[in-house]
Amino acid sequence: MLKFFLVFFIAFLVAVIAGIPVLKLCKKFHLSQTILHYVDNHSAKSGTPTMGGWIFIIASAVAIFFLSGEILQGIFVLVIMLAYGFLGFLDDFIKIKFRKNEGLKPYQKIIGQVGIALIIAFYVYFQLGGVIDLFGLSINLGWGIIPFVVVFYVAVTNAVNLTDGLDGLAGGVSFVYLIIFGVILAIIGSFENLSIVAFAGAGAVLGFLIFNGFPAKIFMGDTGSLALGGLIASLAAFSGLELIMAIVGIMYVLSALSDVLQVGYFKLTNGKRIFKMAPLHHHFERSGVHENKIVICYVITTLMVGIAVVMGYLAVKGVL
Repeated sequence: MLKFFLVFFIAFLVAVIAGIPVLKLCKKFHLSQTILHYVDNHSAKSGTPTMGGWIFIIASAVAIFFLSGEILQGIFVLVIMLAYGFLGFLDDFIKIKFRKNEGLKPYQKIIGQVGIALIIAFYVYFQLGGVIDLFGLSINLGWGIIPFVVVFYVAVTNAVNLTDGLDGLAGGVSFVYLIIFGVILAIIGSFENLSIVAFAGAGAVLGFLIFNGFPAKIFMGDTGSLALGGLIASLAAFSGLELIMAIVGIMYVLSALSDVLQVGYFKLTNGKRIFKMAPLHHHFERSGVHENKIVICYVITTLMVGIAVVMGYLAVKGVL
């Protein structure tokens, strides 16, 4: 328990300290966000510095190196986080360079995401096996774990990216998610190293939220959202808890699902919409709900669902 608190505190402290120079550098080099023209209610946010994801990437790295016991697995998770973060950085860089909110082309992003995920999928198959877990029930996918993990990584990284649309939204949901997932891993008992990584990520994201809460002084950018997605997906894939991730990460799922439904329905009906705007948080915003209320509701929902899952694992362990 002390290890978890220490790694959380170290990551939080490093994020707060690192946030100041990162913010200054982003302002100095004019690394600012261009707001999409159809998100007109966010026009006042145009010019806000971006690429703030480096704050929690740096903080997570420092904390993981400081307290990770089984250091190789901790480093591998960190490398994956950095790989997805670098892909997001390229996307952010192109947006800033050409002053538009369209960076890498969709197919370029997918190629990058799938390429990274394929390496991880073969590692999971050969080193960890093809088993996934649901409240103690083991499901052996065999070699099928390879395409499953690839699809899982692409889905998770894009879902976290889609959730990043309001001040503190992706950060707030991810903070709660990582705490809950860290607790679940600790309860299971055989993933202490991954649990440490989860608490490091949670502390780092909390430190980042000091700069990203409404009104945001800096955005995480795709640098941050894809890095977060890589971290979240890795914690689940390396513990076989991919299905649990989809439950605790219900708000990520709803963000992605609402976007897919909106695009599909729009194409099938020649321009009709299910939501006023997608992803879902923009629909609520268009309906007159203040972004702070939306963030709070997303965070509380993640917390309540997470507590229910934790209780489920405690019941499996015979504690409840």
